[in-house]
Amino acid sequence: MHSVCEVSYRGKRVVIDCGEDWLGRLEELRPQAIVVTHGHPDHAGGLRRGAPCPVYATDATWSEMADYGIDRENTIRPREPVRIRGISFEAFPVQHSTRAPAVGYRIEAGRASVFYVPDVVFIREREEALSGVDAYVGDGATIKRSMVRRADDDSLIGHTPVQTQLTWCRKLGVPRMIVTHCGEQIVSGDRDQVRAAVEELASERGVRVEIATDGLEVVLR
Repeated sequence: MHSVCEVSYRGKRVVIDCGEDWLGRLEELRPQAIVVTHGHPDHAGGLRRGAPCPVYATDATWSEMADYGIDRENTIRPREPVRIRGISFEAFPVQHSTRAPAVGYRIEAGRASVFYVPDVVFIREREEALSGVDAYVGDGATIKRSMVRRADDDSLIGHTPVQTQLTWCRKLGVPRMIVTHCGEQIVSGDRDQVRAAVEELASERGVRVEIATDGLEVVLR
């Protein structure tokens, strides 16, 4: 399935992203609010027929969803935390796509904090984004091979490998990474070999790691 991540705190639920596979199936998620990282179909396409709850997105993402029939009253501005259903979301611009500018979210509730960025080349204010978080949930497009390339305007687009993101975690003291939005290398590879390769990279950097699977639930206290 395409990207959907639910964050819950004290009975309140906020869904991050809703990819095209979820089109017509939003009621299964029972979202109380939806936050979008960027406008690519595998992250926002499930909203093409509207949404049963408030939707929050940046100006750039709203532009990509202009014909979705959603009320554009909830706009998130980078580096301005917004409280949604009792959970704080702070958007950090990230490099990923020129057509659909993306953000990652620093998410805080109670004593727990997470940074969520399913598609990324680099985080522009990485130290501020990751310092003190309990877990980094990041791009699983590739393990070691770079999928970064230059666009026509010479900006970097694509996906940085898990190996690099684990190094970010080590440098900024993030104790745990959860690999999500996985690409073919992880999804189609031998499960044991893939897990061993990722765990070896993480162990070298002193970071705990796990590869997300459908239905994975993580509790942070």
